[in-house]
Amino acid sequence: QHALAMTPEQVTSRSIMQTQLIKINPAHPESDLIQIAAQKILDGGLVAFPTETVYGLGANALDGDAVSRIFTAKGRPSSDPLIVHIHSLDQLNQVAIEIPDLAYRLAEKFWSGPLTLVLQRNESITPAVSAGLNTVAVRMPSHPIALALLRSANVPIAAPSANLFSRPSPTTAQHVLEDLNDRVDIILDGGRVNIGVESTVLDLTQSISVVLRPGGTSLEALRQVIPNCVVRNTYLNAEESASSPGMLIKHYSPRAKVLLFDGERESVLRLMVDEARRHHRAGVLLFDEDGEEFDGLGVSVSRLGSESNLAEIANNLFSAMRDLDQKNVDVILVRGVKREGLGLAIWDRLLRAAEGNVIRDT
Repeated sequence: QHALAMTPEQVTSRSIMQTQLIKINPAHPESDLIQIAAQKILDGGLVAFPTETVYGLGANALDGDAVSRIFTAKGRPSSDPLIVHIHSLDQLNQVAIEIPDLAYRLAEKFWSGPLTLVLQRNESITPAVSAGLNTVAVRMPSHPIALALLRSANVPIAAPSANLFSRPSPTTAQHVLEDLNDRVDIILDGGRVNIGVESTVLDLTQSISVVLRPGGTSLEALRQVIPNCVVRNTYLNAEESASSPGMLIKHYSPRAKVLLFDGERESVLRLMVDEARRHHRAGVLLFDEDGEEFDGLGVSVSRLGSESNLAEIANNLFSAMRDLDQKNVDVILVRGVKREGLGLAIWDRLLRAAEGNVIRDT
């Protein structure tokens, strides 16, 4: 809980460092640059790196002191578990025990990629990774830089998103720098990430497989392998212990208050326009289809893309939130998306950014 109490201004001088920003080829990572970052991991340091979902803040998952630095750098509560990243299926036994056959079937279909599996934790993984629980969240990322770093370090790397706790996740190295400059040793700048929302977290330790966090792997795809897979919408306060990363109700939040609207498009847009007129500095996360609705209102706009292109919306979501924060708006208005495919993950991120509050048309 100590990390939760720390504000950015209260981080001790011992945790202040000079952050090294290293530009690296996202398709063909330079081995000498990767080796610099891998050695920093092995020395107990913190390295931010791109995955296909968002940028992660990595430390050696076998090193308790290194993992504790993640919580300090982010101001993250110790009750919020981290995801362990591996580069090959051979490493899975180093991270987890009593691995069910289903885990291997899912890995064969979805790894490398945006699916995290919750399994029984191997004691070699420091308990701090899992908030003291006997379970562990593990995945194999598909980004070439992430895989190269994991191979070079050859240890499991614990890595939550590389941002200050509860802020929108970083999809560029610049976002990491905005939040964590002088709090991490190295940032590997591999450009913008591909997906833009985090991995799906699937708990395999229960009698029924449960999605604890929707993400880059869709529920529909999972149900092709596990027909009875269910989603559990659990929203916790920061003081409560979570069984998975990304379960806190206030998460992915910009500084401005987020108002999430849901319902029939025309009536929702009328509600949003009325709300925008009540504020001096309103911002709108805008679908292309809604472009003209807010003309002449003096609102700040950040575009998400076409409502019909969920992949584009997911890729733009967190950067659009940060963009409106930089425009110093005091409220951000956004219309909900359909809850299917990647839309389930987008809706989840919007709901948490709005701290669970939804304004519905009546």
